[in-house]
Amino acid sequence: MLKRRQLLTGGAIGAAGLVAGCECGVPAGGALPGALKQRELKMVTTWPKDFPGLGTMPERVAQFITEMSGGAMTVRVFAAGELVSAFESFDAVSNGAADMYHGAEYYWVGKSPAFNFFTAVPFGMTISEIMAWTEFGGGQELWDELSARFNIKPIAAGNSGHQLGGWFKKEINSLEDMRGLKMRMPGLGGEVLRRIGASAVAIPGGEIYPALQSGAIDATEWVGPWNDLAFGFYQEAKYYYWPGFHEPGSQLACGINLDLWNELTATEKSIITGACQRANNISIAEFTHHNAIALEQLLEEHGVQLRQMPADVMDALAAASKTVLEEAAATDDITNRIYQSFRESLVRSMEWSRISDEAYMAARRKAFSL
Repeated sequence: MLKRRQLLTGGAIGAAGLVAGCECGVPAGGALPGALKQRELKMVTTWPKDFPGLGTMPERVAQFITEMSGGAMTVRVFAAGELVSAFESFDAVSNGAADMYHGAEYYWVGKSPAFNFFTAVPFGMTISEIMAWTEFGGGQELWDELSARFNIKPIAAGNSGHQLGGWFKKEINSLEDMRGLKMRMPGLGGEVLRRIGASAVAIPGGEIYPALQSGAIDATEWVGPWNDLAFGFYQEAKYYYWPGFHEPGSQLACGINLDLWNELTATEKSIITGACQRANNISIAEFTHHNAIALEQLLEEHGVQLRQMPADVMDALAAASKTVLEEAAATDDITNRIYQSFRESLVRSMEWSRISDEAYMAARRKAFSL
């Protein structure tokens, strides 16, 4: 009994010592020595305010930061256009006008084509594959190196999953139907469209529907059934094509001003990183769940015509994608290194996916007679 009491007493003293030395936030009973500093951060986003999934994702990151810091760190979220426009978010964080942004890295292609690889590239990585590369395949280190050139620290903070081929006002029956087509598609996917004869336009999400309605564009991609339903694209374009080629697993990001990041304590950095990772995981489940429900609604309630993209179109897109990615890689040293790392990780993942997910899904359809 004596040894047991001594052990318990020693454990209690040890635990108390750990708590006293921990920067663990502001507890309800008052601040501990070394408690977190009170901070109010400004986050700008590339998304419409309160938009399902995309617009609520940064709000979730902000909520988690506050909860995990015990209220010491609060984040005020500004939707696209409230403080700066969607495409000005990067510069606002880079120069310190805002503390953080939430957006898609391929929006910053004007800064470097290498940013594309950290969101999605044509015929690139799925959700699990891009997470594997970012977390374990050297992707994060390269991403840090690239973003540091612009005074930003990046962290994955969401994924909207596989994006479909898009909404079209007219049927696509062959490659010829793509010639001259005006379609909203940013990033390297837009460049691939240009290579097959289409005309690609990069505009923020909030401007897509008016452009489709006015005839400024003939087709658009956005995210997937859940977000596409929310924007009401089916009212202007009835043909919904699959599969998508441009974004098989779109990783979204939180970028933090690097000067601010370097000032943060290890605990504060862990809180922000943990909040982003938590939001990232939840977004995957959220989009998977809601996309399935929204697809049923689009087909059964709104008369949407689901179409498979013709084989000659997909073949042309695949060939053009290879060329576009290789040309992007040749831009400069860091883009080439990022491309090579991305490609090596993807090739490894493809073989594993072939005998695991792909084989299983094919067998599962037979089991359920689908």
